[in-house]
Formats: sequence, C-alpha cells, structure tokens
Amino acid sequence: MLKDFKEFAIKGNAFDLAVGVIIGAAFGKIVTSLVNDIILPPIGLLAGSVDFSNLFVSLAGGHFNTLAEARAAGAPTLNYGLFINEILNFLIVAFVVFLMVRQINKLKHQPPPPDKQVCPFCKTEIALAAVRCPACTSQLS
Repeated sequence: MLKDFKEFAIKGNAFDLAVGVIIGAAFGKIVTSLVNDIILPPIGLLAGSVDFSNLFVSLAGGHFNTLAEARAAGAPTLNYGLFINEILNFLIVAFVVFLMVRQINKLKHQPPPPDKQVCPFCKTEIALAAVRCPACTSQLS
C-alpha cells in the first residue's frame, strides 16, 4: 500500500492537482474581492444604495441596523444579502472558468497538420512523404 501511495504521490497528476487547488484558493480570494469590492457596490448603488451584506431578517423579532449589530446581540438572522453575494460570486467564477475552458478547448482542437499533399501535375491527393505520384508517376520535388 505504501508503494502504491508513493507512486501516486510522485506522479505528475497528484502534483498538478495540488497546484490547481492552491491556485484555485488564491483565485477564489481574488474573485471574492472583485465581487465584494468592485461589482457589488455599483449594483447596490443602482438598487438604491443597498449594501447586500447587510440585508437580513432578524428571526428574533428585534430591529438591528446592521448584521454586525444583530450578531453582537446574539439574534438569529436570515442573511439573504450574504447569500446574494455568494450567488454573484459563484456566477462570476463560473463564467471565468467557462471562458478559460473554452479557450483551452480551442487550443486543444486545432486541426492536425496535413498529412497529404496534392500532386502538382495531376492534382491527385497523395501522401505528404511521397516522392513520386502513384497516379501519374511524376517525380515530386
């Protein structure tokens, strides 16, 4: 079992996965900042100066101006504003990942280089490595 684990850990796939997880965590912080600091403020302004992170319903029935006040008072809250933030965060991450995968797929699916050529004399399609045309027997350069 130790030998199998050693082979798994040494293979490039495990290392690639670890690098992907680390970069993904760092990328997640960037996207979170993008959503919270760049995208949500203008959306909140358009929605009437609403700060989504402070949209909540107090389940205890009391009135609190901010979520921090409600939490400090120990009141149970339904934090739908934070949920909206997370949905926007997810949509942005999903869109960026979609664009990356789309670009990678374009690079992967480029047509292979031609393996055939056309005889300049009879216009027959022949192998790229051919030195003589099998149709007209012309010498190819």
